[in-house]
Amino acid sequence: MPSVDDEKTTLHAYLRRLRADLLGKLDGLDEYDVRRPMTATGTNLLGLVKHVASVELGYLGEVFGRPSGRSLPWFADDAEPDADLWVPADETLEEIVELHRFSAAHGDATIEALPLDAVGEVPWWAPEKRGVTLHRVLVHLCVETARHAGHADILRELVDGAHGQRTGDPNIPPRTAAELAAHRDRIERAARRFRPPPDGGPSTAV
Repeated sequence: MPSVDDEKTTLHAYLRRLRADLLGKLDGLDEYDVRRPMTATGTNLLGLVKHVASVELGYLGEVFGRPSGRSLPWFADDAEPDADLWVPADETLEEIVELHRFSAAHGDATIEALPLDAVGEVPWWAPEKRGVTLHRVLVHLCVETARHAGHADILRELVDGAHGQRTGDPNIPPRTAAELAAHRDRIERAARRFRPPPDGGPSTAV
């Protein structure tokens, strides 16, 4: 059975990898492509990086009495909704990347300084749920970062077709552009069997 130290090391390693995966989705893109909304709700790559960095500063900062001293105006009481999920023109790509790295360094210091059973309080959670341990927060952050890294995977593919965690990702079968198109068409043909007819009647799937 793994020791508590091993468990913390494992969770920390996963968090570091997820942070890197998310930040890596910006590689090779220009200012427009990292900022542009790719869904009807405005989801964009640089906004995801900004959000995850900002959230981690809270969970591995204020929650454990270790505030970073960094001002995040998009979390102010008078900030507009979702201000942490997009990047106005007066905020630069470099500033958001630096925020991500600052947040990661501050979080790493908290993780290294505290045991897994260290107790904190999440003031933005419901009162009956606010008491947490570092263990719970690390699990929460791994899940949160993985969720947004998954969003970023899809956004990056929509931007320029890049997919996988990195160039040469062994989990991605090598396919030419023609092979990818054929693969997608095969999936589309299978799905069409279940598409309802125009009159709204039942599908013709057998």
